[in-house]
Amino acid sequence: MGTRRRAATFTRAGALLAALLLVGCTSGQAGPDEPLPGVSDPTPVVSEPAEPTPSDTKATEDPGTDGTPEPGATATETATGPPFAADTEPDTAEPTGEGETFLSVTDIRVAEHDRYDRVVFDLDGTGSGRPGWRVEYVDEATDDGSGHTVQVGGDAILRVSLSGTANPMDSGVEEFPGDRIEPDTESVDEIVYRYWFEGYTTAFLGIDEGKRPFRVFLLENPTRVVLDVQH
Repeated sequence: MGTRRRAATFTRAGALLAALLLVGCTSGQAGPDEPLPGVSDPTPVVSEPAEPTPSDTKATEDPGTDGTPEPGATATETATGPPFAADTEPDTAEPTGEGETFLSVTDIRVAEHDRYDRVVFDLDGTGSGRPGWRVEYVDEATDDGSGHTVQVGGDAILRVSLSGTANPMDSGVEEFPGDRIEPDTESVDEIVYRYWFEGYTTAFLGIDEGKRPFRVFLLENPTRVVLDVQH
């Protein structure tokens, strides 16, 4: 009898121990939305967005663009989207290339994009060089040579002076025949083209709501000077 009671006691104790172990294992398993017991919630990892590179950012002039990459942006952060490398300071570049270059502006195209308006100056002609430019805000629009005031709509005036350009008789192509362009865009209110004069081609942009940051760069094949004005 004593042996049977001891065996039964051990059997009940073993069953109780197994039940306790089973409960402990069950309570230690987390559901799909629950953390493991005794483990604190992990700190979320936030990664900084990488700055776009020339391969990440592509020019989007209009539906007919060739997709040539534009320079990666590295400066001013906008409310949404990647950085936009732009400010209100003058932007200059010297004409470059071997030999003489004779270019004329053949067309001016304007389009509104996400966060900026784009103005494209198409150039064509002879020679292997590249055009230069000086783009800056001015208090008044005046013609080269005569100094006569040019009326430009808008709250600020952005003067575009392209260098390395020539008389159409020398470039061999017809110069853009337009005068005033009034695009339906957010930042650019009006463009007044003033043609070629002594090595420079000038245009004035009327900017809505004062001075806005801008950037200028060159695209090639075909040759284009691109001006983006931030919204």
